[in-house]
Amino acid sequence: MTFEYAPQKEKPFMIFKHFLLVLLFSIAFAYIESSVVVYLREIFYPNGFEFPLAGFGLTPLWRKLLLIEIGREAATVVLMLTAARLMGRGLGQQFAFFMSIFAVWDIFYYVWLKVLIDWPGSIMDWDILFLIPAAWASPVLAPVIVSITMLVFSILILFRESIGKPINVNGMERLGFTAAALAVGVPFCIAGAHIKRSDYQYYFYWSLFVSGLLAAIVLFGKCWFNTPAKRPRAADIDGLM
Repeated sequence: MTFEYAPQKEKPFMIFKHFLLVLLFSIAFAYIESSVVVYLREIFYPNGFEFPLAGFGLTPLWRKLLLIEIGREAATVVLMLTAARLMGRGLGQQFAFFMSIFAVWDIFYYVWLKVLIDWPGSIMDWDILFLIPAAWASPVLAPVIVSITMLVFSILILFRESIGKPINVNGMERLGFTAAALAVGVPFCIAGAHIKRSDYQYYFYWSLFVSGLLAAIVLFGKCWFNTPAKRPRAADIDGLM
């Protein structure tokens, strides 16, 4: 069996085609996610899903289904990683496709919930986002902002990949992105630890969230402008054929 390397001029089309497939996959997957949540809310919140969640995780049935839900969330991440691995050629494309899948899935999760059960009523309604490694909670606005940012990053990365000028990230910049991701993620976990309190809304620290998000944007801009603007040599391409 032989594998042919696509000529460079066909690469932008292939990346665009894969991106469209990723969008379709993510939108369909978001429907699956939202439909599961509809069932869970019917079981545990037949009178309406509202914060604070006073009875969250207290009964044996709650604990059993929470463990199942954690397993489902882990499986969801595995599916996203697998799809990104299949769609992308090289780590840069694979990472960009993973961000695209996650972002579109997350945004359309709320779109489908709005269609199915007319929720959320407001972009500031609170939701539980994840249970790994602990409960994540916030207003709906926060994860949507993160997802839009990730989607923009992924599109820009794929654009640079398509013209043969991939974005380079050094070790220090990776550490910076890790720190920024922690700053963005920590407010969700802090808020998740207080979802049973009547003053739960005060435990999402917008200042830390925004600081981490801005740091990630600044770092991305630095990587974008610092990457050498050169195409791969013809000899390099011929070596892959």
